[in-house]
Amino acid sequence: MLHTQRSYGGSCVAPHHLAASAGRDVLKQGGNAVEAMVAAAAAIAVVYPHMNALGGDGFWLIHEPGKAPIAIDACGPAAGLADGDFYAGETKIPERGPKAALTMAGTIGGWHEALNAASAWGKQLPLTTLLADAIHHAETGIAVSQSQEALTAKHIERLTQSPGFSDALLLNGQVPREGERLRQPRLAATLKRLAEAGLDDFYRGELAASMARDLEAVGSPLRLADFHAYRAQRVTPLEVTLQDAKLYNLPAPTQGMASLMILGIYERLKAAEPNGFDHLHGLIEATKRAFILRDQNVTDPGRVPTPLQELLSEENIGREAAQIDPQHALPWPHEPAPGDTIWMGTVDSEGRAVSFIQSIYWEFGSGVVLPESGVLWQNRGISFSLNPDDLRGLAPGRKPFHTLNPALARFNDGRTMVYGTMGGEGQPQTQAAVFSRYALHGMPLQQAITAPRWLLGRTWGETSTNLKLEARFDDALVTALATAGHDVEVLPEAFSDTMGHAGGIVHHPDGLIESAHDPRSNGGAASV
Repeated sequence: MLHTQRSYGGSCVAPHHLAASAGRDVLKQGGNAVEAMVAAAAAIAVVYPHMNALGGDGFWLIHEPGKAPIAIDACGPAAGLADGDFYAGETKIPERGPKAALTMAGTIGGWHEALNAASAWGKQLPLTTLLADAIHHAETGIAVSQSQEALTAKHIERLTQSPGFSDALLLNGQVPREGERLRQPRLAATLKRLAEAGLDDFYRGELAASMARDLEAVGSPLRLADFHAYRAQRVTPLEVTLQDAKLYNLPAPTQGMASLMILGIYERLKAAEPNGFDHLHGLIEATKRAFILRDQNVTDPGRVPTPLQELLSEENIGREAAQIDPQHALPWPHEPAPGDTIWMGTVDSEGRAVSFIQSIYWEFGSGVVLPESGVLWQNRGISFSLNPDDLRGLAPGRKPFHTLNPALARFNDGRTMVYGTMGGEGQPQTQAAVFSRYALHGMPLQQAITAPRWLLGRTWGETSTNLKLEARFDDALVTALATAGHDVEVLPEAFSDTMGHAGGIVHHPDGLIESAHDPRSNGGAASV
């Protein structure tokens, strides 16, 4: 059985052990939580290419003791040419290929802005140090993970139609097998360029010019002007106050509002014990209420119909909670959004903490790998509708809806917790499971993550929208949920990838750091 790790010098949790190690090693060299996260983010873009890449987006929550959290939106908008004319003849935006690569990649801009935010914390480590592990892994090769092999094989037919994919992410034209060595020399050169020229080179330097040429050549609407115009933004986080803690998450275009609302509602319904019918039913029904409001309101930040913080008022959460039947399920005809992502957390010895998420949307994103830079580009823009009048309608400069949402909690007793997961629709649900088990029901952190989980809706390319349960749930609980009207499916796996890859770190006021990672992933918690 896995146990919660404990230390005093700092910790990094990631869904791949090499990324966790990269962050930990920066902490050992005197780096702060933000610097450790940049190192982990760069490393995981190399070692987990099916989940994220330099050509994706990111979101940050940064905590410094005694100060308000800093939120960073590193989501790229739609290209200046991404309009109805560009997609004339299409009924929807293609899911893979150059036309799916229609939004700017924001994640590098997020690294840059996060380092700026941490610049007042003291002397900073050079980028050559922060990116060293990522460069090394790209040059010498990564051991292909089981999930990379499985997802490459699952989508091989479509992905090999995307320019550059086969050269970069296959081995001799074949799906790379688990444990085989995959080298990414062009990506290594790009990371070296960023380390030497600075992160802004991605948007306004030689690297930007190279990527813009390649994107135009393969048929993407992105141009150099889109690179030049992009900068990550500091934004005001959303918040919800519970009895014992204040929770923070990201505003639009993320679904952070839903994550906060689920827990706000559940606290009013709180079960006597964790992992029984009242716990699962309460969180599942809270998820439905939150998702209905999310889908009516979350879109490009400039087009949100109702201020999201207003939806999180005590009065509104109370109204939503009052509509939940404690014994019967609300019918659920819902069209959820898939997504593949990574969440990572860091805490340093000073108690500064980061909750971070980075994504290319679907596994391998658009599948387009740029020939000069070796950068894999996201397909986040496929969440746009081609009707510009829709809530999430496509227009140049608009930001796409994001499932990404990193979470942070500050407890009244002085603890700080960063937590999150990948998994599209499952992100708010897994956050709710982990936080409620740990904070509201007193389970140890590792057990809160390891315990069996559920998912309402689909993720990882699934088409069904029912309630999926891992096989470890008690048969009597499964029967009780079905009797209450839930459309239940018990998955064959005891630990299913469908449930995402979660992690968490808690910093205590005496300096103790607790860390835990998900046994469903290739990850780890690396502590100092």
